[in-house]
Amino acid sequence: MLRFWQDKAAAIVGRRRIPEKDLLGLALIGGSPGALLARHIFRHKTRKQPFSTLLLLIVAAQIGTGIGWLLL
Repeated sequence: MLRFWQDKAAAIVGRRRIPEKDLLGLALIGGSPGALLARHIFRHKTRKQPFSTLLLLIVAAQIGTGIGWLLL
């Protein structure tokens, strides 16, 4: 969530932004719940494509992996 807040703050004042690949990378290594919550709280990157699609694919893959582990 912190990095999304930092990126939103940078966007507001016109400073250098955090690359989307970095935000997606954080989601990929387990930060997807925080990423989804941050998007909602900060209203940040909610309509941005393909970012939104990629984030949802990461979430779906993580949920699928979790279900797979539970079924083993």
